[in-house]
Amino acid sequence: MGAETASNSTNEKQAPSPVSSNPNDDVISNAIGEFGRWQCNLTILLSLLNIPCTWHIFALTFQAADQNFWCAQTDHFDHLSFSEWINISGVFTRNDGKLRYNPCSIKDLDFSHSYDDLLFESENVTTTRPCHKWVYDTKNFGETIISEWNLVCTREHLKSLAEMMFLSGVAFGGFFSGLVSDRFGRKRALVGSLVCQLVLGVCIAVAPWFEVYLALRAMLGFFCVSIVFSGFVLCMEIVGGKWLTIAGISYLFPVPLGYIAISGIAYYIHSWRLLQWLITAPTIFFLGLYCCIPESPRWLLTMGKTDEAMEVLNDAARFNNITLAANTDKLLKQSISSMKEDTSKKVEVLDLWRTPLMRLISCTQYVVWFSVYLVYYGLVLNLSNIGGDVYVNTVISGLVEIPAIAMSILILLKMGRRRPLCLTTMGAGVACLTTLAFPQGSWMTISLAMLGKFAISSANVVMPVYTAELFPTKMRNLGVGASSVPAGVALILIPYLWHMEYLNVHFPMALLGVTGIAGGLSVLLLPDTTGLSDTI
Repeated sequence: MGAETASNSTNEKQAPSPVSSNPNDDVISNAIGEFGRWQCNLTILLSLLNIPCTWHIFALTFQAADQNFWCAQTDHFDHLSFSEWINISGVFTRNDGKLRYNPCSIKDLDFSHSYDDLLFESENVTTTRPCHKWVYDTKNFGETIISEWNLVCTREHLKSLAEMMFLSGVAFGGFFSGLVSDRFGRKRALVGSLVCQLVLGVCIAVAPWFEVYLALRAMLGFFCVSIVFSGFVLCMEIVGGKWLTIAGISYLFPVPLGYIAISGIAYYIHSWRLLQWLITAPTIFFLGLYCCIPESPRWLLTMGKTDEAMEVLNDAARFNNITLAANTDKLLKQSISSMKEDTSKKVEVLDLWRTPLMRLISCTQYVVWFSVYLVYYGLVLNLSNIGGDVYVNTVISGLVEIPAIAMSILILLKMGRRRPLCLTTMGAGVACLTTLAFPQGSWMTISLAMLGKFAISSANVVMPVYTAELFPTKMRNLGVGASSVPAGVALILIPYLWHMEYLNVHFPMALLGVTGIAGGLSVLLLPDTTGLSDTI
């Protein structure tokens, strides 16, 4: 028993993930190996679940894309061309020294008169009235929720509300999905969330009213993040050793692939409802693989289900061409006893603030998580606002994230945590600030924004690993969960970030830049995890 404890202590120091800290990890890795064909296939399968989730997260970029629009002709003048209609009805306001057409208002004329009379009268009319019906330019994006539910002018703010509702679901889902997964198991939480994702995705595609769309998107956000979380935890609990880092980060590779894929799909599908059907359909395929997904053997041990854990290990051993040791069942039962002893003292939220070191770690982590999430999703979800073509920007965004994730594996294995997290977060902030020196929409602005995306993508991978190592074993889940709260606040604020362009066109990128630099500098307040005590 003492040898097992010593061995487990060694693994805790080497493993970068919170799932490596329980006493059952050694017996599972010793039984089926740290990484084999069984673990490899499951890691690939579970990681693919990220693609539909990424599509749903990113869908609003195309489903609610900004379109040119103008006040619709009255029935009496529906035969007029756009330019002819604007000549008699259009209202122009001066903006940035230029006269620009205002589609939210129309000249206060009697449109029962003839076109020639109105053309003369309109020159002398200065009063206006609100427009209540619009025509949209559907060339680039087709039918969107903007054009279907007229989310323009006085209803323009509802577009941000739609995104905020979804991200609120993501924020709450990130916090509560862990509780559901711990209570009912990784597989049940995963499959249940997949079913809900499918049902909600279909309901959104046929939503009759905008209010229904809002509510469904909020629930969809909750279950999308639950899928990502449950799949990640299950992936981490079937591997061991250095593969915790490699498999855990490789699990994220499909995310940028999802960005690239949905850009291609949306380019050819110019209907938000059809796009919704297409990004929902793959969930049916993954539900069909229900029998291929096992329950986490570690969770089964935590719940005292030794027989079921043995069944999973037997299947894994056969797939890995390994014969289980004769005393594996006995070792599993001993592991359960060790866990009961190790978890005898309950951890409370106040433990995060009990000592000066824990207070420093907790407060700093809140700043870091808020900063990284605000910069990462502030760039990802606002690619249409940095200029250029949104389809091209989305593809480039995905392409730059792939090497960023790959680089993160080398960073975590070879270079530590604190310094890379500091440099990547600050680097993203500097890149965002540097965009202010160039005209909006220029190739330099887009290039710098993508450089920032590269840096913050790496930080987004390193951050949770470093956070998990900073908190003692017994407080790890609590510490990571508490750190996700300010991240959720950042998610809720992001839809309104680009509204600050009304204050100054450069304000959003400036705010992202300052936030990134502040978050990177705050990392320097944290201790290095090498040799860090595992007690509170």
